[in-house]
Amino acid sequence: MPSYSGIFTLQTQMQAIAAGTWPIQPPTTIGQAFGGGYYAGQIGVSGVATHYLVVGPVASAESGAALQWKNANTATAGADSDINGLQNTADMVAAGNSTVFPAAHFCNDLVIGGFSDWYMPAKNELEVCYYNLKPTTTSNNTSAGTNTNAVPSRGSNYTAGDPAQTSAADFKSTGTEDFTAIGYWSSSEYSAYGAWFQNFNTGNQGYYGGKTNDRHVRAIRRVAV
Repeated sequence: MPSYSGIFTLQTQMQAIAAGTWPIQPPTTIGQAFGGGYYAGQIGVSGVATHYLVVGPVASAESGAALQWKNANTATAGADSDINGLQNTADMVAAGNSTVFPAAHFCNDLVIGGFSDWYMPAKNELEVCYYNLKPTTTSNNTSAGTNTNAVPSRGSNYTAGDPAQTSAADFKSTGTEDFTAIGYWSSSEYSAYGAWFQNFNTGNQGYYGGKTNDRHVRAIRRVAV
C-alpha cells in the first residue's frame, strides 16, 4: 500500500492536520464523504488507478441553472482530453472569460471544504461518476459505456442492467446528493461544434446539439493514489 504522503496532496494533508483528522484513510465505499465531497470511484490507465474522484456537494458544486459549454460553436485548443478534466478546464479558462466558457469557469472558481482545485470532469471521469452513482433504475443505453480509463477498465458497453442503481443512498433518485436524470456537460471537446455530455438516466453519451446548448454541470476534484 502506498504511503500516506503518496496518496494525498499537500493541500489535503494540511487541511486534515489543521482539523485534527490526519492521517486519513483512502476511501473504500462509493458515496462516502471524502476530500470536500463524496467518493465516486477511481480513474487510471490500463486498469491501474492513478486518482480517486471526488464529486462536489450538489448544493455548491452543481450549477443551479443549466449553462453553456461555450457561447459559440467554435473550436477550443487543448480541451479534448477524455481523462484530464483538470487540464481541459484550465485550457478553457485560459482561452476566455466566464461569458465565453460559463460551465468551465463555474467549476474552476469554486472553493468548497477549503479546496480550490475543483474542475469540470472529462468525458471518462464523468462516466465513472455515472457508473458508480447512477440515480435511477432505468435500463441503460447499450450503445454507450466503454471506458478504458475506468478502474477496473471496461472494454465493452453497458448492459440494460449494468450499471444498476447506485447503492449510495444519498445519490439515489430524490436523494440529497443525486445527479438529476439529465445530461451533464463534460469538459471534453468532440469537435468545433460539439462537446461530450453524459445522461444520468440511461447513461447515453452524446455530443450533438452544440456547445451553446444549456446543460447542467457538476464539479469534481481528484486525489492522487
